[in-house]
Amino acid sequence: MRIPAHSVCTAIRDDIVAGVYERGSRLTEELLARRYGVSRVPVREALRTLEAEGFVVTRRHAGACVAEPTEQEAADLLEMRMLLEPLGASRAAQRRTDAHLKVLRGLVRLGQERARRGNSEDLRSLGGWFHETLAQAAGSPALTSMLTQLRHKIAWMYAVEAPANPVESWAEHGAIVDAVARGDSERARAVTTLHTERSSAVHRLRFGGPERANGVRNSQHAVNMSGLRH
Repeated sequence: MRIPAHSVCTAIRDDIVAGVYERGSRLTEELLARRYGVSRVPVREALRTLEAEGFVVTRRHAGACVAEPTEQEAADLLEMRMLLEPLGASRAAQRRTDAHLKVLRGLVRLGQERARRGNSEDLRSLGGWFHETLAQAAGSPALTSMLTQLRHKIAWMYAVEAPANPVESWAEHGAIVDAVARGDSERARAVTTLHTERSSAVHRLRFGGPERANGVRNSQHAVNMSGLRH
């Protein structure tokens, strides 16, 4: 497959998150360039970026490899999310635009409708878009970037079970938007803290048991160019 050079980093990251490349497997520039239909230059740049983000490590005599995070490192990510998402909601209550609010309200309406119907796949996507929009509404590019990286890494390390009560979960989303719309930063922080704590409870580590022997799993899917949302 051939993709734009500027999208190579996103493509490799998405394949790591999806499990196409196993933890600890080698990532050679030549094979990656061939897979994505680009030269080795954008691949090399992408690997540097992914190393800075924590998805890739460089090992002596092996070169670039998929990182192998520990269970403690994975747990730290959830703790960081529980600190940063409420901060983002608090900032959004102070800085959101009417456009942000319109999108958030629309997502809540859709989410509540899908929750009543029990469509879990739609809910997963809608939840990702909701939290991405909420992070953007915080008006802080640095905070938005950190939350985006956290979502990618959490999606890589954890499988997320559907909430036991999706209707209640989307009621919490609605309460967050209500607080943001009123400009009530403390309420937005408090409701988001509760929501994030409950969300973290349904995350299950993808690793910890015996590792699969193969370094790369065959993928039947096209590369996701838009990036994963969680």
